[in-house]
Amino acid sequence: MRFLFVLILLAGLGVGILYPWAMTNFSGHEIGTWRVYEQGRFKPLTVSLSGRDAPVRVLVDLTARAERIVSQQRTVLTLTAASNGRTVLASTLQFNHADTPRQVSPQLPDKIFRDEAGVIATINSGPYVFTVGPGDAEDIPMRAVDLVLRSGVGETDRRARPVGFSLMAIGLIGFLFSLRSGGSRPENPNSQPPPPRWGRG
Repeated sequence: MRFLFVLILLAGLGVGILYPWAMTNFSGHEIGTWRVYEQGRFKPLTVSLSGRDAPVRVLVDLTARAERIVSQQRTVLTLTAASNGRTVLASTLQFNHADTPRQVSPQLPDKIFRDEAGVIATINSGPYVFTVGPGDAEDIPMRAVDLVLRSGVGETDRRARPVGFSLMAIGLIGFLFSLRSGGSRPENPNSQPPPPRWGRG
């Protein structure tokens, strides 16, 4: 039974965590990466997109001198995307879930934290203006901010995370119960004195 619960736990981990992460970071192909903040200045970015690129996932990489981002649920960055004067995406970024940032270099303390701004499902061929700005979170030691666009991305099934977390809970609880129930061993019949025998001798 323990092996079965371990398999359920691993299945929940794959469905709830690995699958959404892989869809976010590896589905589709990268259109490009652009620097939108450095030396204390934000600058808007204009990118020409084609209808063949749809859907486009918008990711933001924040380079900071920190082990993790602690924003107390405040907004670290804001992002808007507009086409023909119409806003097609507006998002706030907190970077709270980026527990395993990438390292810029072994010699530097800077880390790269990634957050997803959202997906632009329909693309009308033409220029898109992306504007990234500061949020209300303070004391974030930002070094640089990069905008990453990926085209042809797959949509993550919204049911994946709840189902995955449920499987993880079932597997973990079942595994712990199997450890407790497996602690009591059956009595050894040889540990008891033999029953009395009747008759001569």
